Amino acid sequence: MSSKLVLTNIVRWFILLLFQILLLRNLSFYNMATPFVYILFLLLLPFGIPNLLLYLIAFITGLTLDAFYDTLGVHTAACVTLVFVRILFISVTVSRDGFDEPEPTLGNMGIKWFLLYAFLCTFAHHIVLFFLETFRLTEFSYTLLKCLLSGIFTLFLVTLIEFIFYNRKVR
Repeated sequence: MSSKLVLTNIVRWFILLLFQILLLRNLSFYNMATPFVYILFLLLLPFGIPNLLLYLIAFITGLTLDAFYDTLGVHTAACVTLVFVRILFISVTVSRDGFDEPEPTLGNMGIKWFLLYAFLCTFAHHIVLFFLETFRLTEFSYTLLKCLLSGIFTLFLVTLIEFIFYNRKVR
């Protein structure tokens, strides 16, 4: 992995976490839809990262957010779940042999692949996040609705950010 790619991801981590903590932390629509744009960092990590390092990065990212949100490991568990789904999805859909793209971005992978990838990872993250946060089954439908609305809001913002920084692959 090149030093430029490492530096890019470190800067992306700081920017997305600061954006999440300083701006989006208190943004919520009727306490039903809360965006979690910081997951874009985990979604855009390069393909070549070893799984153990990927889990470690997700753990540190979640732990950092837990410190600012005063949640006890909820974001950490959600980030590790997201990385687990990411690893499964990429191993099923991307062949390692003929693949030369460094990152799973919208420009590199195309809109259909990226939207399915972001959708699955986002909703896995949100289901774990909100069900651990609520931690009771009596509010199952409310929590599921909150997952759905927050997931749609997050997916919209993630896709919007990707379109803003869209870099079409040269073929």
